[in-house]
Amino acid sequence: MRHVIWDWNGTLVNDLPIVVEAVNASLSAVGGPPIDADDYRDCYTRPVRLFYDKLLDRPVTDGEWHQIDDVFHGTYADAADRVALTDDARDAIAAVATAGGSQSILSMWWHEQLVPQVTRHGLDQFMVRVDGNVKDAGETKERLLAIHLDRLQSGNGGAVMIGDALDDARASIRLGLPCVLYDGGSHHRSGLESMGVPVAASLLEAVDMALSS
Repeated sequence: MRHVIWDWNGTLVNDLPIVVEAVNASLSAVGGPPIDADDYRDCYTRPVRLFYDKLLDRPVTDGEWHQIDDVFHGTYADAADRVALTDDARDAIAAVATAGGSQSILSMWWHEQLVPQVTRHGLDQFMVRVDGNVKDAGETKERLLAIHLDRLQSGNGGAVMIGDALDDARASIRLGLPCVLYDGGSHHRSGLESMGVPVAASLLEAVDMALSS
């Protein structure tokens, strides 16, 4: 039986406009120029501090990094209730359930903010676990994925990740997990395809790929 580990931001929720809004607020706080969605998809990387180094074309100082982090998360949290699910998210989750699969969510977003939003959208009832970030805004997904798998008590047997970011693919590859990337979030399709994993144009297509992998 397959277990699907869903990413949240940019995958199950279509939050790229809100993310760009929050990035621009944080850039403004440190004197940086605004970006648009294409700029974001061109430059986004983890650790996130490197992303801001690229956007500012210089190293971010420790003081600026704390300011950036505070402004970004504050702006995003204020707008979180405006974030909608990706168009076919409910259908994709239902497809996994119909196929007899289990599901969980692993996000780099702060855990205490993630859980209420998953519940607000009514998705908690489909998930055996919902795990967000509790440590460091600069985290990469590999460590959190390893912890998530341990908490699922399934190792990587039967599990597959569906996400929208290169970091999702890197984490999966390093831990020996199949991964399908969704072309609707953090990166352009050409960047996703460079990872050598399947790339889907919709979440339903991603589920088809994941369940057959």
